[in-house]
Amino acid sequence: MSKVRFVGLDVHKSSIVIAVADNDRSEPSVVCEIPHDVPRLVKELRKLARAGAEIRACYEAGPTGFGLYRALLEAKIDCKVIAPSLIPKQPGAQVKTDRRDAVRLARFHRSGDLTAVYVPDAQTEAMRDLERTRDDAKNAERVARHQLSKFLLRHGRHYAKKGTWTEPHLAWIRAQKFEHEAQNRVLVDYTHTVEEATARVARLDKDIAALVETWSAKPLVRALQGLRGVQTLTAVVIAAELGCITRFEHPRQLMAFLGLVPSEHSSGERRRRGAITRAGNGHLRRILIESAWSYRFRPAIGPRLRARSEGLSQGVRAIGWKAQKRLNDRYRALLARGKNKQQVVTAVARELCGFIWDLARQPELSAAAAA
Repeated sequence: MSKVRFVGLDVHKSSIVIAVADNDRSEPSVVCEIPHDVPRLVKELRKLARAGAEIRACYEAGPTGFGLYRALLEAKIDCKVIAPSLIPKQPGAQVKTDRRDAVRLARFHRSGDLTAVYVPDAQTEAMRDLERTRDDAKNAERVARHQLSKFLLRHGRHYAKKGTWTEPHLAWIRAQKFEHEAQNRVLVDYTHTVEEATARVARLDKDIAALVETWSAKPLVRALQGLRGVQTLTAVVIAAELGCITRFEHPRQLMAFLGLVPSEHSSGERRRRGAITRAGNGHLRRILIESAWSYRFRPAIGPRLRARSEGLSQGVRAIGWKAQKRLNDRYRALLARGKNKQQVVTAVARELCGFIWDLARQPELSAAAAA
């Protein structure tokens, strides 16, 4: 049997602890602790590979990102990034140190009990950073608007007309005058903050629309917009957060990955199912649930959906139409059974995942991904 050395790396901003578990079932041990320096790490791992040993390294996903993973692959060293939440834990263990964490990673890597996360390519990760930045900007805009509206409410200023945060509404806000100059300055500051936050969101929307044109996932983004409730931003979020959708062998795997499947606690003859697990990517799960609300309406192809569907293949359009009919029927059936609307829309979002999975496996998209 060839010698394999399983290496656990406890990676931090300024240090890396290296532990090794050989395939002879000997006790794992810490080799050394080094500064967070990639060339130095590669040198240490190559020392461990002397005498023909094969190195299989791993480290936990965390704030240091995937740069180390890509550097080790470039150095032709096998490496995996591990999902921290799925690392086995001993309930009675009360001592946690960097050295113990590295040994634990090496031991479980040898036993095959670790689950690796999917690492996107650099361009997809960059688009993911951009769409997440846009989400942060939208949250900041929401907070700024909330602070301004509550300031006005405290002083009895009510906007009687419909449609908030429109140009007429903002003009009404700017026209407000207070007795004390301090409050007038508060109004100016809050209004300026809201306007800047709105402008930031608009800039990021333009950036996303422009950069999609040069992204390798552009065909998938275009095809996803053939689904009702999926416009450019939503399609970019789906493509960037999921990466290679075809890595899921079955749509149920995608549903579980997004935490949209029911939790379960069964034993013996008793079967008990609860709310969705909420595991995995919460950002994408929220986006899909927002899109699922569109399927409460009767199936139809309106002007916007028709414009987005121009140039799409017949197979992609057929999936979009099938999704409309199936998910609207599902929405109405669950509502008739007495389920509350949030539960119904969550169930619709779960089935929407199946159509996204099916769409990504269309021949023209598979060929584009392979290219």
